[in-house]
Amino acid sequence: MKQYVLTVSCPAARGIVAAISSLLSAQGCNIVDSSQFDDLDTGKFFMRVSFISEEGAERKAIEEGLRPIADQFCMSWNMHDGTHRMKVLLMVSNFGHCLNDLLYRWQIGALPIDIVGVVSNHLTYQKVVVNHDIPFHHIKVTKENKPQAEAQLMHVVEETGTELVVLARYMQVLSDAFCKKMSGRIINIHHSFLPSFKGANPYKQAFERGVKLIGATAHYVTADLDEGPIIEQDVARITHAQSTEDYVSIGRDVESQVLARAIHAHIHYRTFINGNRTVVFPASPGSHRSERMG
Repeated sequence: MKQYVLTVSCPAARGIVAAISSLLSAQGCNIVDSSQFDDLDTGKFFMRVSFISEEGAERKAIEEGLRPIADQFCMSWNMHDGTHRMKVLLMVSNFGHCLNDLLYRWQIGALPIDIVGVVSNHLTYQKVVVNHDIPFHHIKVTKENKPQAEAQLMHVVEETGTELVVLARYMQVLSDAFCKKMSGRIINIHHSFLPSFKGANPYKQAFERGVKLIGATAHYVTADLDEGPIIEQDVARITHAQSTEDYVSIGRDVESQVLARAIHAHIHYRTFINGNRTVVFPASPGSHRSERMG
């Protein structure tokens, strides 16, 4: 049996779900999980179908059957191998909590990806990365060499076949050209205090203002700094009795969890960019095991 994931976006219309499910049934496929959303504001329809080819239907035959349906409903669609491990490039600067969390989740199989390398503008985590048998790329970035540094980065992306770039607290701004070329394939994590607490020491600023909630946001990277479509968010409650160090510690935990959940959703094709927003289908209770092992 072969596992596949079909993702669909198109103008909303009647009969889309019926057409797709009828085709899959006729091809001897069994639907394991299906999610759909009809955005009444934009008139767009989104669908994710996880299915198994039980009777040996070939991918080519299924795709050929989908094409007339796609033409009929003006669909953008992709059929993914459900067992494929996405190639991910991690990027980090001097804060390693998200990097270490992702390496641990990857090591225990909770995040089924292939980490093809780690890029950093510092040498702080070189030993950590190399000890995991992962290639480490030190690309120093200065105001003078930024174009050359980004050309180096793009070379690593292309050479490794990177499908997703993760900014795990990478503190350099990527160019508009790079963001556009990798559109929908770069995920960033930052504290949710932006824009209220910009600049250095945001947690210290939050402490001084008596903030009661600490949060983090994972989003797709666009040319507009920290304003890309949001994938995942979370918060933790703070009390007056906690220190600046507590804020930092709690904030790092939230950031790590939010980033991991955003990556998990992306690699399982549960995210759809919908203008400035995203549609993110939750994992169904029965799908957790197959998604971890996929």
